[in-house]
Amino acid sequence: MRIRATVAAVTGALALSALVVPAAQAASADDVALRKPSGAEVFGVTSGRSALRAAAAEPTVTSVSVNGGKNVVLGTTTVKTFTVSVTATHASGIADAYIDLWHGSDPERPDGWLPPNQDVATCKAASATKSTCKLTITARPGFDDGDDLTGYVYDNALAGSWHVSVGVLANDQSVSYTDYYRTHKVQRLSKLTVNAAPEPVKKGATITVTGKLTRADWEARKYVGIPSGQSVSLQFRKAGSSSYSTVKGIKTTSGGALKTTVKAASDGYHRFNYKGITSTAASVAAGDYADVK
Repeated sequence: MRIRATVAAVTGALALSALVVPAAQAASADDVALRKPSGAEVFGVTSGRSALRAAAAEPTVTSVSVNGGKNVVLGTTTVKTFTVSVTATHASGIADAYIDLWHGSDPERPDGWLPPNQDVATCKAASATKSTCKLTITARPGFDDGDDLTGYVYDNALAGSWHVSVGVLANDQSVSYTDYYRTHKVQRLSKLTVNAAPEPVKKGATITVTGKLTRADWEARKYVGIPSGQSVSLQFRKAGSSSYSTVKGIKTTSGGALKTTVKAASDGYHRFNYKGITSTAASVAAGDYADVK
C-alpha cells in the first residue's frame, strides 16, 4: 500500500482518517481483509495544515487513461498488468499522481480493489506546469490462499463497472483527489466456437451452423456456458473477400449453445460475433470455411 511520507495539504474535501474495511468474503477464503487507503493516506496528508496551504489552488486533472481506453478483460488464470496515467496541471508543477480501481458503492467498504504497483508515479513534464504521470496496475483472476484480496478479481459479481480513484500532488504540496473520477469496465473473457456443416455442400442446400459461447468463471477458474438469451450475430465472408457481413441474429440457448441454418450460396467462411455486455467482453469466432459445389 502506498502511504506517503510527504506532508501535503488537501485543498479539496478529503477524509483524513484511516479507512479500515471489514473483511470481504470469497468462495475460497473466509475472513479475508480488504483495505483501501483514504485520499489523505495516499499522499501522507495530515490534519496540521496552514491557512496559506488550505487556500492554495488544487492541481487540475485534464485527462485520465486506464488500459489505453480498453476494458480490462480477465480470463481464468492469466494475470493482467496494465498501464494507467493522469495528465494534470498546476502553477508549481506536478510532483506525483495516484490511480486505483475499486468496486462497490462506498470507498470505505469496497468489495474489490486494484491498487497501483508503484509507490510513486513516473511523471514526464510537458512544460513547467503540466505533466503526465504513469503507473501500472495488476489484476489477478480467482483467489489464492492468503489473508488479503487486494489485487484479486475473486468473484463473478465483480464483473462490470469499477470506480476510478485519481489523485495528484503538486510541487507546492497541494492535492487534488477523488474516489469517483469515472468508471471503467473489468470484464469476464468470453470465447466463441463455430462449425458449418456439412462440408462440402451442394449449392442451395442447407448449412447448419453451430457453436458455443462461454465465459470465464473467476470463482471456479474455468470457462462455463453463458446463460440463455444472449444475442449473437451469424456473419459470412465470401471467398476472396476481406470483410464479413451479418446474415442474421440468433440467441444462445442452454449452456451457451448456438445453432441456426442458412442456404449454401457460395464458398466462404461463417462465424459468430458477440458484442458483449457490461459484465462480459465481446468475442468473435474464427471463420469456418464451407466449400459449396
